[in-house]
Amino acid sequence: MSDLIRRDPRAEWIARNRLHPLHAAMQSQTQTSWMGPNGILRKNPHAIAAGFIGPAGLKRIDRSGAQQGTAGKRSSASVEVQLPLHVVEQPAFHVCVVPDMVGGRLSSHDKDLLGLARKLAGDSGAVVAVVFGEDKESAFDTAGVDRLLRITGDTFDGYAPEARVLALSAVESQLAPRHWLLPDSRTGGGELGRRLAAKLGERPATRVWQVAGEQAIGRAGSGQQDIQRALPRLILAAAECTEPVSETRHEVRPLELGAKIAHSLPRIEDLGPVAVDPAQIPMAEAEFILSGGNGVKDWTLFHQAAVALGATEGASRVAVDDGFMPRNRQVGATGTWVTARVYLAVGISGAIQHLQGIGACDKVVAVNMDPGCDMIKRADLSVIGDSAAILAALIARVAAWRQEGKRDAA
Repeated sequence: MSDLIRRDPRAEWIARNRLHPLHAAMQSQTQTSWMGPNGILRKNPHAIAAGFIGPAGLKRIDRSGAQQGTAGKRSSASVEVQLPLHVVEQPAFHVCVVPDMVGGRLSSHDKDLLGLARKLAGDSGAVVAVVFGEDKESAFDTAGVDRLLRITGDTFDGYAPEARVLALSAVESQLAPRHWLLPDSRTGGGELGRRLAAKLGERPATRVWQVAGEQAIGRAGSGQQDIQRALPRLILAAAECTEPVSETRHEVRPLELGAKIAHSLPRIEDLGPVAVDPAQIPMAEAEFILSGGNGVKDWTLFHQAAVALGATEGASRVAVDDGFMPRNRQVGATGTWVTARVYLAVGISGAIQHLQGIGACDKVVAVNMDPGCDMIKRADLSVIGDSAAILAALIARVAAWRQEGKRDAA
């Protein structure tokens, strides 16, 4: 096989084509990712990912989904490890992070951003998370936050970029952070970061996917080119810009602003969210996905459940091949890689390609008859039982919940 690969003049093309029969042999077993032809960082499904030793000498479990494709037991995942507490009593400088906090919780993009901030802060700096409004997050400590500044008030609720920029200007005056980090996202961070850059007179580095030393590397040219520049004060980082914090706990000491935040007459009025048909949302952008597999026997009931939950529909490759769902709804390494906040898998056993495709999802819920399948091992919450009975019960509960005056299912 290796001789054939060396003689093939199209070796580079084969290495990028996941469907080519020689593709697997072209991938190193230790190479966990590579750059695709469109400038997108792709995970290597053939890499060996049984775990790794972190910088603190603790054995960590790879939760990307790669190792879940095996039949190995997950007994080591239940072992509680008391992470060492990292305290910065008198920080030499501050690195301020403004996470998106969609739904009041840290997203995977936010955690990557805090991981980058942790690297920039080192041992002597403090990472400050600036959070607007009320939140539901309880894991700031394991995400790398040394100081937590909550800015509350009706002025900052909803879509209020002008008011938030004024608040961040007050933080700038009080802390003079060495770096500002915001997610370069469509959920607020990208716009807020650019507005803040204009306010502070800084030239930001955008779509940053890697920081190497004193250099920031960002994407350009429709994601097919990289721009390298000196590390600026203000960084708008892409998802997976670095690994999230996993080896330490942090004290999350509350921080308050010493001065009042300036106010101005807003030129933007927030009229509230606009209802969007979940079926029209691309899966790569969906926050809540109901995905069906071979275990779904009543697809009419499945579609009814998606409507009741307000979820975007997805499917396994088996369900697509059998004609129950269109090809553009296939989730996995050979379909669409998704980053949903909640991924509800019904009747999906968990093939390695599917698990790779949901590796970046925040919460995975699995409904399956087989308690030993790989999807159950991957899931954060599992329900063992018949899919039709569980979907029917779920629809009934959602209907009853809404009749009590609630608006949303999630």
